[in-house]
Amino acid sequence: MTFEPEQPLPSGLTEPSARLTNQVTDIDKEVAETATAETLNAVAAVVSSRPKVMEVPGTDISKFMALQGTPRRQSMQGFDSDYVDIVDYIVRLTHRIWEERNLGLLYTAYAHNIMIHTSEGMVYGRDKVMADSVKSMAAYPDVRIYADEVIWTGNDRDGFHTSHRGVWAARNTGYSNYGPPTGRQLVRRSVAHCIIKENYIVEEWITRDELAVVWQLGFDAVELARKMAARDAAAGIKSPVPVGTGEVDRLEGQTTPAALPAKPTEFEIEAFVRRTNHEIWNWRMFGKVRDYYVANYDCSTTGNRTLHGWGDLEANIIQMLAAFPDGRKIIDHVCWMGDAQAGYRVAVRWYFQGTHLGPGFYGEPTGKRVKIIGVSHYLIQKGKFVKEWTQFDEFALLKQIYWPI
Repeated sequence: MTFEPEQPLPSGLTEPSARLTNQVTDIDKEVAETATAETLNAVAAVVSSRPKVMEVPGTDISKFMALQGTPRRQSMQGFDSDYVDIVDYIVRLTHRIWEERNLGLLYTAYAHNIMIHTSEGMVYGRDKVMADSVKSMAAYPDVRIYADEVIWTGNDRDGFHTSHRGVWAARNTGYSNYGPPTGRQLVRRSVAHCIIKENYIVEEWITRDELAVVWQLGFDAVELARKMAARDAAAGIKSPVPVGTGEVDRLEGQTTPAALPAKPTEFEIEAFVRRTNHEIWNWRMFGKVRDYYVANYDCSTTGNRTLHGWGDLEANIIQMLAAFPDGRKIIDHVCWMGDAQAGYRVAVRWYFQGTHLGPGFYGEPTGKRVKIIGVSHYLIQKGKFVKEWTQFDEFALLKQIYWPI
């Protein structure tokens, strides 16, 4: 995320000016390209004197709440003056909506025609978001959403991408989509990937761990998935993966998966992430786990499950592909923060397609096609994956598997 003018920088330009980042988005790029070294150096000095953009890891919520009325930490043209940077916007807006119970803020933070992508299908429009949010608040009135991470990129001119990982905790004291109140305490993880322009979230991809919710409410997940899929189908709702879809394009006809991209001469974080996923998932090179992951690798994933070490990760991937033998993982978006010295915090949005043709965790093979949205956050240090947080809606996957034809 470095500012790089198309023309060579004027002589005398100091190092800070050559590293102008997203924080300098209030300077028109065309002007910056023609500015003198003296001007750019002066701007860089102002920018470098600003407090850094907030970070979630290691920061107590009190630090965010204390930002009210303080100066901006990055250019936020078009955003409410309350927010000092894009991370503050995500954390405090979420708190205000859910924990201060101000759902009306959805009207000033969500575009009227917002598109929300989920493994259950598309949610369209702010009114639907409002209706669903009211139902959720009624079912879980004491909800707390703890921010674990916000990985972001972009600027206020072109729009921000944010990947917000959180832990959701609540007691089920009201009626939910799953039935009457149970009084049970629940914890689930989720990731929301948003595109934000001028204070409005215009598009969002949500991955919630609904399987963990269903289990903690005391339900048999498979039986409930059958029941809810049948109910939705009877109401005229179409399956997210309709009958008659084409084959999963993992192989090129009778040949191989798409060729692995050439390794760059120097380490590039996005190339590393894309190549690793393609090689292990699509080429089935499971042994490469030991090349790309540290031995004490740690992962939090769906169903509130954890994986530790190479063996757990290999087994998790192999069991998924045993259930979906034609399974294909597609990387849709990658963004990151950090550098080689400090390590990279990476957010990856992906899709998984496959046909339920094998045995496993999801029950007897049904022959159903599935498509799920997932988001993975990684900590990568010294060229290897160290930690991972992966979420997808596994209960929505069960509903697709048991959807009546």
